[in-house]
Amino acid sequence: MAEPKTYRNFIDGEWIEASARQTHENRNPADKSEVIGTFQSSGQADIDAAVEAARKAWRRWRQVPAPKRAEHLFRMGEILVRRKEEYAREMTREMGKPLREARGDVQEAIDVCYHIAGEGRRLHGHTTPSELPNKSCSSMRAPLGVCGLITPWNFPMAIPSWKLIPALVCGNTVIIKPSSDAPLSAYHLVKVCQEVGIPRGVVNFVTGDGESAGTPLTRHPGVALISFTGSSETGRQVNLACADTYKRTALEMGGKNAMIVMDDARLDLAVEGALWGAFATTGQRCTATSRIIVHKKILKEFVDRFVERAGSLKVGDGLDESVDVGPLINEAQLKKVMDYIQVGRDEGADPVLGGVRLTKNEYGRGFFFPPTVFTGVTRGMRIAREEIFGPVVCVLAADSLEDALEIANDSPYGLSSSIYTQDVNKAFAAMRDLETGITYVNSSTIGAETHLPFGGLKKSGNGHREGAAHTAIDIFSEWKTVYVDYSGKLQKAQMDNN
Repeated sequence: MAEPKTYRNFIDGEWIEASARQTHENRNPADKSEVIGTFQSSGQADIDAAVEAARKAWRRWRQVPAPKRAEHLFRMGEILVRRKEEYAREMTREMGKPLREARGDVQEAIDVCYHIAGEGRRLHGHTTPSELPNKSCSSMRAPLGVCGLITPWNFPMAIPSWKLIPALVCGNTVIIKPSSDAPLSAYHLVKVCQEVGIPRGVVNFVTGDGESAGTPLTRHPGVALISFTGSSETGRQVNLACADTYKRTALEMGGKNAMIVMDDARLDLAVEGALWGAFATTGQRCTATSRIIVHKKILKEFVDRFVERAGSLKVGDGLDESVDVGPLINEAQLKKVMDYIQVGRDEGADPVLGGVRLTKNEYGRGFFFPPTVFTGVTRGMRIAREEIFGPVVCVLAADSLEDALEIANDSPYGLSSSIYTQDVNKAFAAMRDLETGITYVNSSTIGAETHLPFGGLKKSGNGHREGAAHTAIDIFSEWKTVYVDYSGKLQKAQMDNN
C-alpha cells in the first residue's frame, strides 16, 4: 500500500509545512485502517504568517475591479464541473456520506461559484437626494479586509464555498481553517483557486484543530471578520473571542428541527420526507429532521410506515451506490450518539427501531450506527431538546395545529422546520408562526438552495444569512457613505436647509 500523501498549508502562494513540523492523520470513517492523508497541525505562528500574507495581498486585491475578481470565480465553477466525480469520491472517503450526496455537495460549490460570479457586476450601492443644493449623496460597498473562515466536516466543500466565494467577490482576502476531520475537500477548493490565477496571499489555507489553529484565528487583531459554521457551544466561544477585538462575526450553528405532520397530510410523502430529513448524511446536518410532531389521529399509522421504511435503509460504505446511510464521522460522535440513546431510555422514551451500534463484519471497521426512532417522547426530554447530530429522530404527538406549533417552537434552536398538510390555511399559519429561519411546506427540513438566504434564530445563528447573493454580500462587505459638495461654499446639514 502506498504511503498516505502529506498535505501542506497554503500561505502567501506557497505550500508549506506548519512551523512546528507536526501533523495529524485523516482516516476514512467507514474503514479506520485507511489513512486518507496527513495534514499540518498548525498553531499561532502559522496563523500569524497567514494573516500577514492576507493583509499584504488585500491592498492589491481590493483594487482589482469586481467584475475581474468574479471572472476567477466563474472559472472555478468550470473546473469543479469537470472534477465533480473525482472530488465527490474523495469526499465520501474523507467523511463518509453516500456518494450521491457527495456529488450534491460539490454541485453546491459549483452553483455558488456561478451564482456569486454574477455579483461582480451587481455590487450595487445607493444614490439618494441631498437635503442641500449642489450636493451628491451616495453609499457603496467596501471590503472588510482579512476574513477568517472556519468550516465544518459535514459539508466539506459546499460550506467553504458559501464563505470563500462571496468574500472574494467583495474584495476581501481569506484564511480558511477547515475541520480537522475533513480538510481534504477544502484543500481541493484552494488548489482550484490557485489554478485559476487568484493572486498569492488572497487565499490562505491552514489546517489544525480548533484550540491550536481556530482560537488564534478568532483572537487575531488583524482579522476583520470570522465566519463560522459548527456547534452552538463552539459558536458561542467564537463570539466571545471575537468580542475582544471588535470583530464582526457570522455564526451558523446547530438545530433541533421539527417536521409537523397533520392529519390531512399525504402520509406517503411525509414518510419519505422524514426519512430524507432524519437520515441523510447520517443525521449529521444542522438542518436534519430530529423531531417529528404528528397529529394523534394518524400517529400509529405514521409510525408504523416510517419505522418500516427506516428499517429498510441500507447502512454501509458510502462508495457503494446502493447505500443509504454512511458512517458517523468519528469515535467521539459515535460515543455521543450512544450516550444519547441511553439518555432517551432513561427518560422513558421507547427506541422502536435501532439504538445499537453496528459491529458485525465490515461494520466493525468503521463508525456505523443504524437509523434510530424514539416514540413516547415528550417535549421536555433531553433527546427532544438537545442536538444529537446522528441518525436519531424523536416522534412526538400533537392534538392540533396550535399544539404542534407550540411544541415545535419550544426549542432553544430555530434553524429549519417543515409542515406536511393539504390545507392551505394550515400551511400559511405554519409559515407565519414557526420560529425558524427556514420553513418548508410538504418537504423535508433539509434541501436549501444556494441562491436563497440560509440561517436561523435563537441558538442557531446570530442574525446573518449565508447563501443568497444579497445576504452573503452583506456579511462580507461594509457600507461606506460618500458626500460630494459641489456648491463652492460651506453648507451645513440640518442647519442651512431651514
